Amino acid sequence: MNETAKPNAWLELLLTLVIPSLILMQLSGPDSLGAVNALLLALAFPLGWGVRDYLISRKFHLLAVLGLISILLTGGIGLLQLDTRWLAIKEAAIPGLIGVAVFISAYTRFPLVRVLLFSPAVMHVERIQENLDQRGNRSAFDGRLKIATWMLGGSFLFSAAMNYLLATWIVTSPTGSPAFNEELVRLTLLSYPMIALPSLLIMIAALYYLARSIRELAGMQLAEVLRH
Repeated sequence: MNETAKPNAWLELLLTLVIPSLILMQLSGPDSLGAVNALLLALAFPLGWGVRDYLISRKFHLLAVLGLISILLTGGIGLLQLDTRWLAIKEAAIPGLIGVAVFISAYTRFPLVRVLLFSPAVMHVERIQENLDQRGNRSAFDGRLKIATWMLGGSFLFSAAMNYLLATWIVTSPTGSPAFNEELVRLTLLSYPMIALPSLLIMIAALYYLARSIRELAGMQLAEVLRH
């Protein structure tokens, strides 16, 4: 299974990042496709990959849907030649809304950490809950889940703030111009080390905190609770 997953991951990276970036950098000039046509062609690759993923799995994955919405909004801003501040707002809006939703969920019966980390797809939830009940630690663990939810929400809000700052700093050329397309590429490439990596580290910290809580309150090691 891992053998087949690796080529798909590399193919996804190629179609959603590498090829669109090359198109925007190399084909946006007036002697080539032009800014608008290059932007349309570049957007077609990640959009086509998302549609293909849905046709195969017949399921809508929340993050994939949000990614497609983000792509379409970026394309719309470029094609309609809106002010670049709308791009910065768009870059911040999606992770910001997710972060707010995660924070709000911490005060409900169903914190979103149960969907993203503490879920049956990732962990043996029933087994953990049985151990918590035997030790009388269910209430204490719910409190730990709330803290883990805050950590997750913080990662999305950090991403939103950094997305906005990075977009306003990098994308300054008029929308629909070749320079705008090149700046989109630079924004995408820089967002990985400057935004995605720190956000991932925060999420890993939340997972570590959750694993430590399970060890302390349920008496189970991470290897016992993770689904393989």
